Amino acid sequence: MKTPDDRLVVRELWRYPVKSMGGEQLTGCDVHETGFEGDRGWGVVDVASGTVLTARRAPELLFASARLRDDGEVEIQLPDGQMTDSSDVLSAWLQRDVRLERASDEGGVYENPRDAEGETDWVSWQGPAHAWHDSPNARVSLVSAATIGDWDPRRFRANVILGGSDEDALVGARVHLGTATLDVTARIVRCVMVTRPQPGVDRDLDVLRTIHRDRQSRLAVGSLVAQTGRIELGDALRPPQRATSSPRTSTPPRGRP
Repeated sequence: MKTPDDRLVVRELWRYPVKSMGGEQLTGCDVHETGFEGDRGWGVVDVASGTVLTARRAPELLFASARLRDDGEVEIQLPDGQMTDSSDVLSAWLQRDVRLERASDEGGVYENPRDAEGETDWVSWQGPAHAWHDSPNARVSLVSAATIGDWDPRRFRANVILGGSDEDALVGARVHLGTATLDVTARIVRCVMVTRPQPGVDRDLDVLRTIHRDRQSRLAVGSLVAQTGRIELGDALRPPQRATSSPRTSTPPRGRP
C-alpha cells in the first residue's frame, strides 16, 4: 500500500460530548469501542419529531459548548455564559421542546438536506447505538493539518488532528496510535455542517463547494476501534498494516456533527 507521511503525529485531540455543540480540546483521552470517552455521548432530542438535533437543522447548537465533568456527566455552556445540563433551559434557549439525552442501546435518528445550499429535500436515517455517531463505520475520526490547510479545524469536528499529510492513504489499514488500535474504514463524506458559522467562524458555502470539487465530497477519515487504549498529544501513528477484515464501504461515514 502507499505509505503515508511518516510525520503523522498527534497535534490536537478533541472531544465533543454533546452532538453538534462545541467541544473540548484534550491532552489525552481513553479510547473505548464507541470512540473517545464521552464523545457524542449526549444529544439534544427534538421532542416533537424524536430526531437528534444537529447543526444541520439547528445551527445555533454550534454556539454552545460542552465538556465532560469529573463525575462523568456533561456540562453545557450557552452563548451567554450560562452553565446548564437542564432540558428546560435548553428548550427555552432553542425555543422548541427538547430533551438532553444520553446515548443508549438504540441509535439516534438524524436528518440531512440533499441540497446543502438551498437546505431542501431532507432525508433521515438511524445511526448506531451507544454514542450519537452518524455512521456505524466511524467511531474515531482523523485528519491531517495539511488536508485542513487554512480552514478552521472546528468545521470538521475530527477527534484527532495529525501533523503531516496523506491520511487518505490509511483507508483499509489497521493503525496504532498511542496504545489504541484503529481500523480505518473510509474517507468521511461532508455535508452542510462544514459551512455553518460558530464562534469566530463565519458561514462559508465555499468550504463545501471546494470539498465537492477537489476532494470528491470527502475530508478526513473514519475508523473503528480494534483495540481500546489511550491516545495522547505527541503520539506517532505507527506503521499501518492491512486490517484483518475488509472495512465496510457500502455506506461511507457521513460528516461529524
